[in-house]
Amino acid sequence: MTVSLTMHDTPRPRGSTQAGGLLAPPVYPIHIAGPGVQPHVLAHVERELPPGGIPAYRGDRKKGARSFLLWGDEQRTQMLARLVTQSVEGHRVTYQVLDAYGQIIGTITRRKAFRGGGLRVRWTVSQAGGPNAVGYKGRLFWWGFCWLLAPLLPFALIGAVLDNGDLPRAPRRVRWRADGQKTMEHKPSSEAVLLHAPGSDPRLGAALAALLASYRGWYRKAWDDRKE
Repeated sequence: MTVSLTMHDTPRPRGSTQAGGLLAPPVYPIHIAGPGVQPHVLAHVERELPPGGIPAYRGDRKKGARSFLLWGDEQRTQMLARLVTQSVEGHRVTYQVLDAYGQIIGTITRRKAFRGGGLRVRWTVSQAGGPNAVGYKGRLFWWGFCWLLAPLLPFALIGAVLDNGDLPRAPRRVRWRADGQKTMEHKPSSEAVLLHAPGSDPRLGAALAALLASYRGWYRKAWDDRKE
């Protein structure tokens, strides 16, 4: 059984207001579907801003820090989960996913490419009490293919602009394995995280989907890097 969690980067209309008459921050829906699961919006995710507001958040995220709130309802009355940055250590950033009571649901670690002995970005995901699932961004074959075509990149960019086409992208698909078994998968074409392992916590999958969507690269503005 595979459960899919898909994040949409179009925010919900900001009809509600906060104290003082200000518009509430935008929330982004994460849909869940799968065998035996009625398709519905599992979570509504938003940035959790520090005291310095949006400028402080955007400054911290350049170093790898992230902080999200995942709500069970659009009115933000039921906390589903929270993603916080546990540590930023050079090429490695570790995040924790907490439940509404502050208990750890899981841990996510991102290691940059070409750092620590790896040629690709490495994602490690561990659900509380479970094994580490390790995945790498893209396959080595496709990365090698992209590197061979790198001299043609300027022409591809010009062609995409003139033809109103899509920009060329580096390999982004991630497949996680734990104890030799494929447990999760990220499909960047649909921004979906697929949970293959029985017992996978969908809250961890939803937080992972939001986190991966915040690392889209230079060609497209990430949902959590907006100025408003």
